[in-house]
Amino acid sequence: MRYANEKIVEKLKKRYPEGCRVELVKMNDKQAPPIGTKGTVFGVDDAGSIMVSWDSGSHLSIIYGEDLCRKINE
Repeated sequence: MRYANEKIVEKLKKRYPEGCRVELVKMNDKQAPPIGTKGTVFGVDDAGSIMVSWDSGSHLSIIYGEDLCRKINE
């Protein structure tokens, strides 16, 4: 697993501000919502994980270097 440094965390916070919408592209977790699930970002933690409230009710974070999401405009 890769860890985000301070500079990367700051970039992620700017790219994925609180309230922005994302779509799940890839998540390496048995309990992951289905690919294509949309959600709302509620923050980025100090490790670079994008914290998402998924429309499915899940709150699993996008882990930096492991999972993928894309920002969407709705």
